[in-house]
Amino acid sequence: MHCPFCRHPDTRVIDSRSTDDGAAIRRRRTCPECGRRFTTQETVLLMVSKRSGVTEPFSRDKVVAGVRRACQGRPVSEDSLAQLGQRVEEVIRAKGAAEIPSNEVGLAILGPLRELDEVAYLRFASVYRGFESLADFEAEIKQLKAEKGES
Repeated sequence: MHCPFCRHPDTRVIDSRSTDDGAAIRRRRTCPECGRRFTTQETVLLMVSKRSGVTEPFSRDKVVAGVRRACQGRPVSEDSLAQLGQRVEEVIRAKGAAEIPSNEVGLAILGPLRELDEVAYLRFASVYRGFESLADFEAEIKQLKAEKGES
């Protein structure tokens, strides 16, 4: 690790701590050359492979933005969206893979979104699963009702 102040190529770790959510490690470092201290944060990069073959880093913000569009006009708070994003990231990271297909990210979104708001779930599912007719919506609504125990 290069010192951000004098660019010395070696630094020493003084203290290491896990962040509150456990997704990163914060390290307090010192430079033996200039003596200044600084903090770094290390995270494991989780890559998402898209259908086109392109890979990109996982982004919780991108998940929240997609769900926010599905929740437009619904009584869903920003805190709820942030919690959903965190739950999705936890599910994805729990799989233990360094690279995950984008369809698994979508599947990880569907469960928590269904619990959060059923209308937003239907909106998201209609795009994610590519609903093409009214029958697709009817089948999904029928399944939602069956899971709730409604007739």
